[in-house]
Amino acid sequence: MAKITAAEVNKLRKATGAGMMDCKKALVEADGDFDQAIELLRKKGQKVAAKRADRDSSEGAAIAQVNADNTKGVIISLNCETDFVAKNDDFIKLANDFAEMALNYSTKEELLKADYKGISVEDKLTEQTGVIGEKIEIGAFRTLEAPFVGSYIHAGNKIAVLTGLNKNVDGAEEAAKNVSMQAAAMNPVALNEEGVDQATIDKEIEIAKDTLREEGKPENMLDKIAQGKLQRFFKDNTLVHQDYIKDNKQSVAQYVKSVDSELEVVGFERVALG
Repeated sequence: MAKITAAEVNKLRKATGAGMMDCKKALVEADGDFDQAIELLRKKGQKVAAKRADRDSSEGAAIAQVNADNTKGVIISLNCETDFVAKNDDFIKLANDFAEMALNYSTKEELLKADYKGISVEDKLTEQTGVIGEKIEIGAFRTLEAPFVGSYIHAGNKIAVLTGLNKNVDGAEEAAKNVSMQAAAMNPVALNEEGVDQATIDKEIEIAKDTLREEGKPENMLDKIAQGKLQRFFKDNTLVHQDYIKDNKQSVAQYVKSVDSELEVVGFERVALG
């Protein structure tokens, strides 16, 4: 049997993130063969993943990354089962690594097949499932392209937001960050009224009419009053029409125009965990 040194154990630990005892056990079982030891740890991960496939992985880290020229942004969430794992520095680093990689891909499926330090992202997730003992997966995958894209990650990596602006102007970075913070705090349903789906509109009108009937309003007035309430819904729940949280005397759209008279918000993406 090969003699396993502490240096070999440490090398395997650095490569996989597995615990020292797991690394030593894998090397002993592999008779000192480094690649075989990695494969043994990966198989352990597959077994753990199979056992925990039906577990809820609603905790994790939501990470937003933007490319160097601020024309494309991506949000991914690396999901796990417990907040304890979500706060682990190595877990957060892995989430950031994957988010940086994600800038080069258009879909989650492409990212999962991509190479991460010699193995696919998919295999790395399986490996880490074995290392940590929890279900770990890429949850959200969102991209946004615009003439200027900015981002914001809320403390604790629980909410990540991208905001797209129609121009790259002086103050665009701060404006995009402020609008992203708005979206993080206020959770708008859409960018503007055009982005609200018909099912939501129909539901809001129905709720308004039911409320008005209970208040004794005549049937022939319901449509007109309900439309007014719908406009209020748009104001409260669409990003550009919401009151700007840092100055509620103006809307988000008005705030952006105060930075540059031609500046507009053209898109946003928001991912929240927990």
